[in-house]
Amino acid sequence: METGSSFPQLGMQQSLEPPKQQLPGYGKCSTAGSDPGKDPGKAAGCSGSSGIGKGPMPMVCSTPCGNPYAGLVSHLRASWLSGKTRPMEYRMAQLEALGRFLDDKKQEILEATELDMGKPSFEAFFTEILLCKNELNITLNNLCHWMKDEHVDKNLVMQLDSAFIRKDPYGVVLIIAPWNYPIHLFLVPLIGAIAAGNCAIIKPSEISKNTERLIAETLSCYLDSDCFAVVTGGVPETTRLLENKFDYIFFTGSPPVGRIVMTAAAKHLTPVTLELGGKNPCYVSDTCNVANVARRVVWGRFFNAGQTCIAPDYVLCTVEMQDKLMPALREAITEFFGPNPRESPDFGRIVSDKQFQRIRALLGSGRVAIGGQTDEAERYIAPTVLADVLPSDPAMQEEIFGPILPIVVIANMDEAIEFINARPQPLVVYAFSCDSKVVNQVLEQTSSGGFCGNDTLMHVTLTSLSFGGIGNSGLGKYHGKFTFDTFSHHRGCLHRNMGLETLNTLRYPPYTQQKLGLLTTTFEVKRRGTCTLL
Repeated sequence: METGSSFPQLGMQQSLEPPKQQLPGYGKCSTAGSDPGKDPGKAAGCSGSSGIGKGPMPMVCSTPCGNPYAGLVSHLRASWLSGKTRPMEYRMAQLEALGRFLDDKKQEILEATELDMGKPSFEAFFTEILLCKNELNITLNNLCHWMKDEHVDKNLVMQLDSAFIRKDPYGVVLIIAPWNYPIHLFLVPLIGAIAAGNCAIIKPSEISKNTERLIAETLSCYLDSDCFAVVTGGVPETTRLLENKFDYIFFTGSPPVGRIVMTAAAKHLTPVTLELGGKNPCYVSDTCNVANVARRVVWGRFFNAGQTCIAPDYVLCTVEMQDKLMPALREAITEFFGPNPRESPDFGRIVSDKQFQRIRALLGSGRVAIGGQTDEAERYIAPTVLADVLPSDPAMQEEIFGPILPIVVIANMDEAIEFINARPQPLVVYAFSCDSKVVNQVLEQTSSGGFCGNDTLMHVTLTSLSFGGIGNSGLGKYHGKFTFDTFSHHRGCLHRNMGLETLNTLRYPPYTQQKLGLLTTTFEVKRRGTCTLL
């Protein structure tokens, strides 16, 4: 996922001046902490109605030496150690406050994402509002069940004891979000972090600057500022932030930056979830409905102007299918965006000049069959399809993360599978075919974070499916209950009876063969038979 700033240019040991950025919810310099008993989830002194550039922005009390965020992390850790975030009622209140944030700030969110990257309001509402509300409501509807101790099987000796898994919060967690879906990709992890009983620091991307400002200025009006804070800034600030000990780090961005985050976490043995990206292959078999394939691929590739980590990155098909697919792709692009996509209100723009220049350079790969027009002033790149692309071309060396779709010709499905498996594991594999056996074969013979047959993107709309990468595309998973589980330590617990000491004498010295025989009888787990996959 090409969503990070120029993080790799900084070494983790580089000496940096303490940043002087604004940060809501920090000790004496923050707005007053909320009282969940009086007004759950809403900080005192905030009306909750301020728009972009109007909300409270307390200053960090930075010290002249040491890490500028150490005090903030310590403040949140003290709040967590007090047990404040553990009751279900508190968690529900904070989650409901997030719902009010989405309701109250809906228009500001749509405006900010439009200013940042020309995101169509339809796409912004769907991804930044609706899908977030779905995650929130699923969590609110089920939290009381998710929090319950999970009782487990016991052996003969422990039948009168209690054995269970307790879902404990980790403590103070850090959520680093990218710019391409700047609300969704901080809010969905935050929902799980709150639901699991953690305190959290949120670091939105500085690249989507209008959305970053909206989050920084208004989120503290809804959440308890003793337990939740927003840190703004770029690479220097994030580097200093990562020097602190967190109990869990959740990062969404590119593999190179993911390595930096994981290195920083390793110094404190902090567990991480890394939601990264990669080049997602899309295999199109010779037996498919070409028009339907074209519409679904065009929608998935050019949604958010191609700036989506799960977008189909390139198509694998035979030369015969390429000849059939090309006019269908052209027709679908015209149907969705009109004869001139630049004038369409439903097609976005590239987020920054740096990203625009990087993507434009990829147009030299293969042959431009559809689109190819650019406008640097608007950061506009037309929906583009490249034909005759070679595996050695620049467009095949990195995640495109823009509105360009290369087509790579292969001889058959076996070659397509071999092509996929010769490269780093992607975040998702797509396969299109009217023959379910073909789709299943691609599923069974490849490895990826997720899989979607005969469509694109839609698998992430199901909160019942886990979402995450594997290998180069990331580690860990979230969405729905998986997010709650990610931010929960599953603590194995055994609570034994203080009496019945006679049962314990079997394990005490002096050891005898008779004791060993009785111990084996009471503790042994026996094989029941074979297991058949249906």
